[in-house]
Amino acid sequence: MATNKSNITLTGLARRFVDDGLLDEATAKDAFLQASQNRIPLITYLTQNQLADSAKLAFSAAMEFGVSVLDLSSYLPEMMPEGVVDEKLVRKHNALPLYKRGNRLFIAVSDPTNLQALDEIKFNTGLSTDAILVDDAKLREAIDKHLESQDTTMGDLDDTDLEGVETEGDDQDDDGVSAQSDVDDAPIVKYVNKMLLDAIRIGASDIHFEPYEKVYRVRYRTDGMLKEVSRPSIKLAPKISARVKIMSQMDISERRVPQDGRIKMKLSKTKAIDFRVNTLPTLWGEKIVLRILDPSQAKLGIDALGYEDDQKQLYMDALSQPQGMILVTGPTGSGKTVSLYTGLNILNTVDINISTAEDPAEINLEGINQVNVNNRVGLGFAEALRAFLRQDPDVIMVGEIRDLETANIAIKAAQTGHLVLSTLHTNSAAETLTRMMNMGVPAFNIATSVSLIIAQRLGRRLCSACKQPGDVPKDVLLAEGFTQEQIDTGFTLYRPKGCDKCNGGYKGRVGIYEVVKVTEQLANMIMEEASSIKIAKQAEAEGFRNLRQSALLKVIEGVTSLEEANRVTKD
Repeated sequence: MATNKSNITLTGLARRFVDDGLLDEATAKDAFLQASQNRIPLITYLTQNQLADSAKLAFSAAMEFGVSVLDLSSYLPEMMPEGVVDEKLVRKHNALPLYKRGNRLFIAVSDPTNLQALDEIKFNTGLSTDAILVDDAKLREAIDKHLESQDTTMGDLDDTDLEGVETEGDDQDDDGVSAQSDVDDAPIVKYVNKMLLDAIRIGASDIHFEPYEKVYRVRYRTDGMLKEVSRPSIKLAPKISARVKIMSQMDISERRVPQDGRIKMKLSKTKAIDFRVNTLPTLWGEKIVLRILDPSQAKLGIDALGYEDDQKQLYMDALSQPQGMILVTGPTGSGKTVSLYTGLNILNTVDINISTAEDPAEINLEGINQVNVNNRVGLGFAEALRAFLRQDPDVIMVGEIRDLETANIAIKAAQTGHLVLSTLHTNSAAETLTRMMNMGVPAFNIATSVSLIIAQRLGRRLCSACKQPGDVPKDVLLAEGFTQEQIDTGFTLYRPKGCDKCNGGYKGRVGIYEVVKVTEQLANMIMEEASSIKIAKQAEAEGFRNLRQSALLKVIEGVTSLEEANRVTKD
């Protein structure tokens, strides 16, 4: 399915980066392979996955090709020519027109080997093109700002009404015509749009609209933590609820049962954000939660998710198999969907047929056949799986295994030459296996079909700008689970501080994983119907780190704090 890394001979930029000490040989080969499969420049792949500093990559590339580097942060945006190069070409080639002199157009690029970009822009504009080397991270940021500044749909994204909001959902006849007119007043529209936009700006993952007896509050979940951001008048609760339901294509006259919907907010001609919306009747009104769906997360690459090298290799090896089952487990919001779609994105080539059944599909990915299950019309996970098996599949993804029927069909698919990916709601890899036994799946079928189990959590990443070293006594480190060998080797334990670039000392999140391959010994224990405790001990004996050990490794690496490791993994 993929080229063997050992057969790759590094040349050009990849070799230069290794020689300059920016990458080791193995990382460079793996990055070269992944960039080729994702059809993106090597420098862009390295920057997106934070494998090397983008400024150092630019300097190294400049030395290789004997050119100078321009600092885009000091370049004035108003000097950029507007409308000269089509937006699609700018996005396609990650190339930004900087200025025009006579018949010559100077183009900012981060990859000096990208001659196709210069040729295509030259053909489309009729101008001679010259490349100027820039930092890849700054280039992508400048492209986003440049294209948004040209877009008139959203203006400057201030608090005015947003005409670029589009909605999509199930067509239905609403009985709430009078209710709709009740929420057409500008202040409500303006307020809801502002809440959605502010959440996108700060990188929130969820928005909670919550009514209580005397107050109404709005909270954002950022980096896994909820924070109150607004308290509108309780009198506005019905109007806010109705406005969100209209945007989500829900029945605004129905307040007695939960409803699901979806909002597509168009930020510009090239960028749109989806929201998955759910309403829940509570004692004092309808609570509404919006999950912000970011399709770009699935295209970050496996290196950006936080897998350790050995864990990543286990996942890649399982993905390269023609059959078997990969199970991802963890609580809601732990990043299971992103892990699965990262794997699907790696497999997503023209010679592979991939189908998914989800409730609902959160990430749209071209080249994958995605199905939303709808139990109201008789299309559940089991029915979708049966249909997939009649559609000549290579890879099947089931959003969640909830019942015995779905489990049995998925296992049969994994045993008959298909690669199956799915999720379960359990706390660890070992509990995933015993959970399937408790559902009624024969132990033999589990042992012969499940090839890999990934249990995961999301922990907050320490801000690199302000994290500070801390001092913890050795006896406390031992009590927390660090080994004597780790303590003797020595490491710096960091703590959050807080600055204007982060949220209380943390910025972004990182995955913490337990990745267990079903070996022959584990398969024998499954067939003997061993308990999850015994399976977990055997997995640890075979060298597979559990969630706690993986979290402590992130602490040793300075990625997160001991407090955060305790928050997400301590019993």
